[in-house]
Amino acid sequence: MEQRTLFQRLRPHLLFIFGLFMLTSIYFFPAWEGKELSLQDVRTGNAATMELRHYKAETGKYPNWTNALFGGMPGYLIASEYPNTFIGTAAAAVLRIFPRPVDVVFLQMVGMYMLLVVLLGNGTVSRVVNSVRVADSKVVDELVPLSGTTRGWLAAMGAVAYAFGSWNILSIEAGHISKALSLAYAPGILAGLVLCLRGRYWSGAAVTGLFACLNISANHVQITFYLFLCVGLYVLIEGIRLLRAGLAKQLVMGLVIFGVTTGLGMATYSKRLLILNEFSKETIRGKSELTAKTTAVAASPGQPAVAETSGRAKATDGLDEDYAFQYSYGIGDALTLFIPNLFGGGSGGLTEKSELYNALTSRGYPAEDALVAVSQQIPAYWGDEYGIGGPAYAGAIVVFLFVLSLFISKGNLRWYLLASAAFMLILALGKNMMVINGLLFNYFPFFNKFRAVTMALTLMQLFLAAGAALAVYSVVARKLTVADIKRPLLISFGLTGGLALLLALVGGSLLSFRGPNDSQLFGPQGGDLVQALVNDRIGLMRADAFRTFFFITVAAALIWAYVSGRLKAAFFLPLLFLFLTVDIYSVAKRYINNQSFRSKSLVDAAFDETPADAQILQDKALSYRVFDNTGDFMSDNRPSYFHKSIGGYNAAKLRRYQELIQYGFRAGNPENILNMLNVKYIIAAQTDSTGRPVGAPQAQQNPSALGNAWFVQQVQQVPNADAEMAALKTADPRTTALVDQRYADQLKGLPATLTPTGTIALTAYSPDKMTYQSDSPTEQVAVFSEIFYRGNDDWKAYIDGKETPHFRTDYVLRGLRIPAGKHIIEFRFDPKTAALGNTLDLIANVGLVLLLIAGLYFSLRGNTGNVAAEKDKVGVKA
Repeated sequence: MEQRTLFQRLRPHLLFIFGLFMLTSIYFFPAWEGKELSLQDVRTGNAATMELRHYKAETGKYPNWTNALFGGMPGYLIASEYPNTFIGTAAAAVLRIFPRPVDVVFLQMVGMYMLLVVLLGNGTVSRVVNSVRVADSKVVDELVPLSGTTRGWLAAMGAVAYAFGSWNILSIEAGHISKALSLAYAPGILAGLVLCLRGRYWSGAAVTGLFACLNISANHVQITFYLFLCVGLYVLIEGIRLLRAGLAKQLVMGLVIFGVTTGLGMATYSKRLLILNEFSKETIRGKSELTAKTTAVAASPGQPAVAETSGRAKATDGLDEDYAFQYSYGIGDALTLFIPNLFGGGSGGLTEKSELYNALTSRGYPAEDALVAVSQQIPAYWGDEYGIGGPAYAGAIVVFLFVLSLFISKGNLRWYLLASAAFMLILALGKNMMVINGLLFNYFPFFNKFRAVTMALTLMQLFLAAGAALAVYSVVARKLTVADIKRPLLISFGLTGGLALLLALVGGSLLSFRGPNDSQLFGPQGGDLVQALVNDRIGLMRADAFRTFFFITVAAALIWAYVSGRLKAAFFLPLLFLFLTVDIYSVAKRYINNQSFRSKSLVDAAFDETPADAQILQDKALSYRVFDNTGDFMSDNRPSYFHKSIGGYNAAKLRRYQELIQYGFRAGNPENILNMLNVKYIIAAQTDSTGRPVGAPQAQQNPSALGNAWFVQQVQQVPNADAEMAALKTADPRTTALVDQRYADQLKGLPATLTPTGTIALTAYSPDKMTYQSDSPTEQVAVFSEIFYRGNDDWKAYIDGKETPHFRTDYVLRGLRIPAGKHIIEFRFDPKTAALGNTLDLIANVGLVLLLIAGLYFSLRGNTGNVAAEKDKVGVKA
């Protein structure tokens, strides 16, 4: 047989990938017209980085610190220079050719397509294996070769199912682009693992290294962490198989290559990983020094603080358990994987055709107000999840095919896909499956560093989609007869389509359809409104249950027709692909559609300057802070777009700052906290005599703000964090500096009472370098209204150019002893980790480029280190 050229082998796959690109472009067509999604998380991220971007425009580089949110935090976490990560930078440049979110979703489909081509491809399993062992299907799974076109249809089905699952679409709609990019690169890592363990060492090494690099470049560690839990499952299941086959050498070689190249790929972003590791210890994911749920009080000034507690709080290393599992998937919600509106869908979502709308208008509500209420305010969702935007719909046909694969596929791949999908579901259940998740949270390394466990559902979609493709592969490759398929098909149809039909017919009497807050929504006289809402929920469930039954019936009928010889493969695969796409595509359109896109000017209007902003910006002082009291300031980045805010939104706040707000501000002495943080302006809502908002919020000046720095009268040493927090409730930060006794060496020889005469003022400001001038006839202790972070390691103080130790004071601020006379004081942020990371980035990127060149060279030569280039047909059972 004539050897086909590389292009001939790639041609069908290139055509399918082009088709996937067109499918994505049609779905997000308004993006090609210059319109945008609001992408809320992206917008809030842009607000957080505004100061950093402003200084880069002026100086040509990002500062390593920003004071725009939380009073100050490392800027290199949210916007930084990565001069040596040229592989990730090149990939990002290619993505910018396409509008968002076309780029991300298309990339997800390409990644999944590649994984399925590898999984269901002509890969071989053993390096040295004789024909007897190869033939022993009890030990080694056999591969049934398929044409490139057939594999293309299978891979395209899985790609569409992966990218257009509603949980992924909802993530993109919310602006979780880092998560979506990490999900796009996840299949590539799995493909590299499969290649390595099948003995295709050079190909596996190159693919693994590249996608490990790109996955880390996406900067979503939680998805990467969950992915490698699934990598561990594959190693366990496939490793047992290889050991039983007597292929221990191949297993060890594959694992070593996978491990080394994964490490190399991740090392291309060493700077990011080193920074994250260092910073996480100081954040809410690190260990708290507080041991009390502090409602503590302090003794009289000058006396040691005493902690009075309302209970003990475990000094945890990681997130609090309740916080980590706040967003947990409901057990019943698992049925929404194939019946999307079983629990009502999301928060809101009804229309003017609903019974609730008619009930409201019949009560005299204006039609416009009633429509806003039912479509945006009153939740159609009645399940257990918190703040849900919609269901995790995996696809009716996808779930049906996944179940079918468990009955008709052979070999270990089906069990791996089942185990991984089930594991991701268990993680997503969070607090609703504490018998497992509680153990993982308390004992498994790094598990307690993450929250919003429902994002595991996006990886579950990967395994469901792969299982669906595996089922179709088995139908086509194994040439099943009617006798072979009849029982598995009926069982799978009954478990999925039968359940959907049952719920459609009698589900209204089996479930309550009442949410936990329904009565509170309408009050004691709203019984008829609650019943109208319940009826609407029943209608939503019934419509989608019948819908699911229809699509599963069509898929089952197509399979039956193909196996019985009534439908040729040339029609079977395209028709199944069509119905699968229509099924999952149409539900995705409920959450992102053409109406979701707006002109760029409207999207950017979220950061239009308000009268309060304009009033504050007239103040040209070098540095002061703003407290926006019109909402939850600790979850809002908008003020950071214009000002230096004491609030903000970030998943990794400094733990001490979070504790200051939680115990010192909200449960302590808010005026003192605002003053010591140099809050010069407070944005407050204007209200009438009844407390209702009137007009736009206004800025109010705080005359008690302590400024950028001040001299204190005394230093009060405290024994621990509990005592320091307690003392904050009564101590006056204007006169007293609270200092943990760990800094006692810096306070030796200091008189009990100081005379705060003289002046100290900020004379020059940039985010990571602040300069002050002091003038005093005697030695002073100055408190600076700046956040203490890795003091004397990264943030360093200099007096007249000489490095001088400084200490933490008032729980989060900086303190410094200043000798008598005139002095120039500087604080500079110069993190050593960033410089080391840049060097390691360069080394790893060069190494990865060499690996990619070698992998491509040996693959094209045909010397891929494959198992048995001697024409083995060993791989994955159909």
